[in-house]
Amino acid sequence: MNAERRKILAQAQQLIEEAQSLVEQAAGEERDYYDNMPEGLQAGERGERADEVATLLEELDENLSEAIGTLSEAQA
Repeated sequence: MNAERRKILAQAQQLIEEAQSLVEQAAGEERDYYDNMPEGLQAGERGERADEVATLLEELDENLSEAIGTLSEAQA
């Protein structure tokens, strides 16, 4: 791989790392929101949605981490 493509991949990795940081923050805040709800609200529609969103964001965080690892391998 030439230097120009490595540079492009490094830029892509940096952007994904920034996105991952934002997703991680949002996931943590949504999980805290759900965890701090009274049990009655957790079992309701709002609580179920908050739990679902937190889980989706946590999965996205993991996927972004894998993408970062893949980009690192490609640049090696």
